[in-house]
Amino acid sequence: MAGGTGPLSDLLVVDLSRALAGPHATMMLGDLGARIVKVENPGHGDDTRGWGPPFRWPESDGDGHVGSADDGVPEDRESTYFLSANRNKESIALNLKDEADREVLLGLVDRADVLVENFRTGVLDRLGLGFDTLMERNPRLVVLSITGFGHDGPEGGRSGYDQIAQGEAGLMSITGSGPDDPQKVGTPISDILGGMYGAYGLLAALHERERTGKGQVVRTSLLSATVGVLGFQGTRWTIAETVGQAAGNHHASISPYGLFRCADGAVQIAVGSEGLWHDFCAGFDLDPNLPGFATNPERVARREEVVEMVEGVFAEWEAEKLLARLAEVGIPAGKVRTIDEVFAWDQTHSQGLLIDVEHATLGGIQLPGPPLRFFDGDEETTYRGHVAPPVLDQHGEQIRAELEHG
Repeated sequence: MAGGTGPLSDLLVVDLSRALAGPHATMMLGDLGARIVKVENPGHGDDTRGWGPPFRWPESDGDGHVGSADDGVPEDRESTYFLSANRNKESIALNLKDEADREVLLGLVDRADVLVENFRTGVLDRLGLGFDTLMERNPRLVVLSITGFGHDGPEGGRSGYDQIAQGEAGLMSITGSGPDDPQKVGTPISDILGGMYGAYGLLAALHERERTGKGQVVRTSLLSATVGVLGFQGTRWTIAETVGQAAGNHHASISPYGLFRCADGAVQIAVGSEGLWHDFCAGFDLDPNLPGFATNPERVARREEVVEMVEGVFAEWEAEKLLARLAEVGIPAGKVRTIDEVFAWDQTHSQGLLIDVEHATLGGIQLPGPPLRFFDGDEETTYRGHVAPPVLDQHGEQIRAELEHG
């Protein structure tokens, strides 16, 4: 059973969300010990159960192989996409249009601390599960509601999908090789940010409940979360009226800062201060006071020339030796790792970013782990009671029995 002894182990969360933003928010709470009851549609469950390939098959199919969309029987497989966002949860299948199943849900609501949903605006009302109904039954309930573009406003009713939100929120316009090459981020970042901001808002509302005794509704959207992380690209416009554009693998406001080719590949460097610029130049026999390159604004204005100069120096170096030299000089630097290299890296393992869990049908699997660690003095107290994502309705009978017997 999910939930345990972590810092949020006293919380019961009813998760009506699907796809990614809401499930990511509830997974964050489950990572900290909250009990998460994931409510799914009977038959097919969360949409992401079918998002693949790749899929993973049960051990009973042989070697638990990973295959394509045409392999095996659909109900025998688990999508790696679903597995990425649903650890530390229980699953119950409920048809919210069925009166008996809706009563099961309301029984959970009566006991819950939190309810998370990402339906389109108005859907819960049509199901007889509007916010007023929920809060009347449980005045201490904190509700997180995530939409694509907001709950109101002229486009509040639009469907929200990650890549559409990345484009509409301006993120794609500042990502890519140049202004004419808009690119999405390689992970569904708008969905994930929506979930992260949602979890952040939930914890604030739960803290306030300790003072007021009352729950409330927390709202966010993929649009809001993505605009919320535009950072300096936002203030470039709101204050300086400068529209940011994609600059490839180089920083828009700092130079040299980015990806630079060398003899056998590329390295990344971040020369983020004038002090580092002088150290960099000293380490590679360059003149830090060369006219037109002496200050960061000058170097930003002449970025292409800076790149050409740095890559001219790096052309004589192999990547590993170059990284060692940069470390010796004191310049922040790194390589570009592939995903398999990241999860093989000792540093990744040292931070608890890989966890081993036992899945109901797949057996032992490894999952990316939560990015938080907790310490009490010198002793680590990080919650480690993680469980695998559930199969559809894995805990349905157990949850119904709990409700029936109080």
